[in-house]
Amino acid sequence: MSDITPAGSYLDFNALAQLKGDAARDPSKAVRKTAEQFEAYFIQQMMKTMRDSVEKSDLVDTGSTEMYQDLMDKEVSLSMAQRGGMGLADMLERQMNQSQALSTQDALRQRQAMGPSAPALPLNPVREPMAMQPAAAEAYRLERPNGFKLVNKP
Repeated sequence: MSDITPAGSYLDFNALAQLKGDAARDPSKAVRKTAEQFEAYFIQQMMKTMRDSVEKSDLVDTGSTEMYQDLMDKEVSLSMAQRGGMGLADMLERQMNQSQALSTQDALRQRQAMGPSAPALPLNPVREPMAMQPAAAEAYRLERPNGFKLVNKP
């Protein structure tokens, strides 16, 4: 994985400029970094929304507490994305690499070159499913302590 640090994240404009330079030199490396930064931002927004849903107390919560919680959420989200997070970066990277293979303009040029009798372009290309990690599959398994019994009632 790439090294996402507070100085090299979506929060730093210099890091974004460096990412543009990396994209010019090695697009695949920049795709991974961009996907991880998007996942970090997504996780941070999700954490912020979850915090907003909890009722606040005037005794403990102050403006500085919110600021520090926001900073902590950003750091935790960057760390989570760097360690693999929710897998969103992996899916985004795979999608972006697939889309780099053939641009829309290239597909239209190919279509025009084939002539009017060419078959239609598929709107939804066939996608292969992604397997869940064994630990994630175990987390989603339903527990049925008593089991389910089907009873036919007349």
